[in-house]
Amino acid sequence: RETREVRTSLAIQCDKALLEQACKEIIETILICLPNAYKGTVYRIGHPPEMTAERITSGFIAPDRKNISWGLPQRSDYNPPGKRWVDYRDEETRPLEAMAWCVEKQKSWTAENPGRDARSARRQAEGARQDVFHMEPVLVRKEDLYIGEEPALDYPRNSRGEILWQDSDYAVVAVIKIHFRPNTIRVGSPETRIIKKLSRALGTELLSYQIRQQSVEAMQQVAQDTLKSCNILADSLRNAITKSGLIFSLIKLELMALREQWECVLLKNSNEGNLRHEAVELLNSALTKMDGTAGDVGKELMDAQNRFLDLFLPPRRGEKWIEMKIEKRWEEILRRNPLGESQSAEIRLAIENLKKCLYLGQDPKNLARYDRLDKGEKEQWVALLYHDADPLDFQFLERLIQVLTERSLELPYQEKSRKRLIYLKTLAQIMDRLEDDTNVVLRQILNGFDEGTLSDLVNNGSRSS
Repeated sequence: RETREVRTSLAIQCDKALLEQACKEIIETILICLPNAYKGTVYRIGHPPEMTAERITSGFIAPDRKNISWGLPQRSDYNPPGKRWVDYRDEETRPLEAMAWCVEKQKSWTAENPGRDARSARRQAEGARQDVFHMEPVLVRKEDLYIGEEPALDYPRNSRGEILWQDSDYAVVAVIKIHFRPNTIRVGSPETRIIKKLSRALGTELLSYQIRQQSVEAMQQVAQDTLKSCNILADSLRNAITKSGLIFSLIKLELMALREQWECVLLKNSNEGNLRHEAVELLNSALTKMDGTAGDVGKELMDAQNRFLDLFLPPRRGEKWIEMKIEKRWEEILRRNPLGESQSAEIRLAIENLKKCLYLGQDPKNLARYDRLDKGEKEQWVALLYHDADPLDFQFLERLIQVLTERSLELPYQEKSRKRLIYLKTLAQIMDRLEDDTNVVLRQILNGFDEGTLSDLVNNGSRSS
């Protein structure tokens, strides 16, 4: 039976088994990472103008948080063959749906209080169970969905006659829906931010599957016609691989979260634990007292100082960040608006304290108080945690994941971080293998090959897919 889509469109095109597996992995990751989540579903958004929303798979985690059961509900409007855009878009004559918001606005929707949620009205009217949920669109750049030029597509319109995504560089290829226990999430809560980050990872993974399939099909066409089409293939693959840096950005975010956990544990009984907040509060207070005389630079500075509260960078990189984002802006403000010597000294001392915060997790005095690991284990852990190499390599990630198996480390979210790093490392390796395969093909093209060599490449590519 044919299981591949071949139409060129804004919908993700890949083997159905691969699509379902990718959806299961992202649901499993979210359910494992978020203890207040109990069910997850991924819907694929089809090609325009139908924009059919089709449920791909649903997972329900058992109360013991160990096993996940999979399958589709017996009855659902979104079960295959799915629900067309005209049937779920916003209309004055029917209840609003969160799916329509996510697809049209390319924004998430959080039903933190379903009893008063404007987009749960249909379920309220039906007397169905009112769920607390978060829905997140999976966005992919339109230009990344093609090999060659973008085809002419008939984009659908909303009920007001406006063309969808006309001014957006992105397409919605899927929607993730996660159900939570009542009263455990809110709009903009950490859970919703994690789902947003992982939705990008799902988009990258689905795109990688599509690229692999497209590359095999393009190679088969080259074998039949001409090698010239390989130039288009090479450009498209290189473009997609270059943008796969998002995976390593997510890994770096996880490292920052680990540094934050480590410093909280390390400084739990130390007076230095509030140094970061105290320094930012002092700097923010100094800006507020200037009554807007700092202008746009002051607004940018306030944003940077507040952002620093959530940044746990390696020391050298952190110092450069502080110098560029905070210190230089303060020097500019102080030149234009001279303050008293005492106040200027306080500001500069606060900036130095921000830099000092970067070293708290490596400070020998703080490490000496932490007795759950021996000296050698602590040195290895700290060296990995504050590793400042770019790009990160797989051996480093493997060592870090191995250290996180050490239970005596006792970080608050240690196991969750370990599992997230495992999934991200696997995804990065997929992209790395894709790049290696691409380089092999490109070398063959550049160096020239006979018909037999090309046939072998095509056959091997087909078997691996």
